[in-house]
Amino acid sequence: MKTLIILFAVAFATNSAIAQEAEAVITFRAGDFTVSVLSEGGGQGSSSLLKGATPEQLKKYLPDGTFPIETQIFLVRTPDKNILIDAGYGRNLFKHLQELELDEAKIHAILLTHLHGDHIGGLLRDGKAAFPSAELYLSNAEYSYWSELGERGAAARKALEAYRGKIRFFEPAELGAASPELFPGVRAVAAYGHTPGHTAYLLQSSGAKWLIWGDLTHAMPVQMPCPDVALTFDVDAQKAARTRRQVLEYVVQNKMTIGGMHVPFPAVGNLKKAADGESYQFTAICVCEGI
Repeated sequence: MKTLIILFAVAFATNSAIAQEAEAVITFRAGDFTVSVLSEGGGQGSSSLLKGATPEQLKKYLPDGTFPIETQIFLVRTPDKNILIDAGYGRNLFKHLQELELDEAKIHAILLTHLHGDHIGGLLRDGKAAFPSAELYLSNAEYSYWSELGERGAAARKALEAYRGKIRFFEPAELGAASPELFPGVRAVAAYGHTPGHTAYLLQSSGAKWLIWGDLTHAMPVQMPCPDVALTFDVDAQKAARTRRQVLEYVVQNKMTIGGMHVPFPAVGNLKKAADGESYQFTAICVCEGI
């Protein structure tokens, strides 16, 4: 393999170059782990999807009334396991796995951040489990929520039913608290609000610290400078905003690299607090290994 090093600095309010990198794959090292971002592509979201944004904020950060919104899947290859974090729509997932020369039967586990359709669509293929060897990992609170949701939870329950007997339920740790490892170097962190059981995953290996934060953000251009802005998709918008602020502060204080399912491609980078002490700045930085 040829090694390719790419450094990105993204000003989200004005630069859409990264958003145009649709349906791509990047691979990089995180300690002893190999992590790949598998892009499902995306487009532009409307400011009408936002909750709590002032007219002044919209004018400043979304002058054309739109923001890039994409969907990513993370593949984590540890020394012992091939682990997916979410399964996206399934739009490009299987093609990307072929590009990585990884058969679906060689995926050992799928860690689910939550059960919205753009995170579980790839679990099924022709109505059956797409990953016959995989166990699903899901928080107790998320399972309870969708189990009681009625017709709106039907698609989620159908996906879970295909993996009956292979679902591992867990209780995520509070942010900053010690918790048992799901796998060596992989822990679950409660990030509730977007959904009642929304979960982030902490990767730690040989000094590398990564937080895959799921749907903590959707509209990066406005939610970084204005973390209290929520989305209509949030089940509990106020709780989602509180969680976002807590996680952003924790990431900065602990100098972590983050990855997000709706962070524009390459979907990984670093945070710092802005001079005003209230907002945050995200810089996408990626060290990639060419496929």
